Amino acid sequence: MAIPTPEAGLVISYAYLWHHEHTAGQEEGRKDRPSVIVLTVVAESDSRTIVTVLPVTHSAPTDPAGAVDIPAAIKRHLGLDNYRSWIVVAEGNKFVWPGYDLRKAPNADRYDYGFLPPGFFNRVLEAFVAWNHTHKHRLLRADSKRATTERPVPHVGVANFLSGAKATIAVPVAGCGRSV
Repeated sequence: MAIPTPEAGLVISYAYLWHHEHTAGQEEGRKDRPSVIVLTVVAESDSRTIVTVLPVTHSAPTDPAGAVDIPAAIKRHLGLDNYRSWIVVAEGNKFVWPGYDLRKAPNADRYDYGFLPPGFFNRVLEAFVAWNHTHKHRLLRADSKRATTERPVPHVGVANFLSGAKATIAVPVAGCGRSV
């Protein structure tokens, strides 16, 4: 089974580390869950690919602006269960691809569920950027045993998820990886 190329809009199976788990001292997510790649950056300095993912959850958000409800048709397209789910935009993980937390999808011989439709992916990106403009976003660097909380610069937006070296950013404006 091949590891997929990380592309914006791809939903992967990933051991997501929640912010509350990190603050409780955990270094690895307790549960493998679908997570949406929202940003891939190839660092010019060493050609590593840094991926930022947002988690999918069945738990309703306490603040509706902190998550995007996934329509049933999209859940079916991805092969997810029939329970109501949200993509959380209020926090995320970033890691060096493929990382040790990439997991096989349940009952499959692959690491991904497929791509979000472009229009829906753009809604997720818009909600993610909007949250960053008005709230403190919790982005955990989860590619080492020392996860750290980082805060992107709100007025710069999604492109400022990495500090330091110049990067090539691969985030589509009108769509994502594949159409359905």
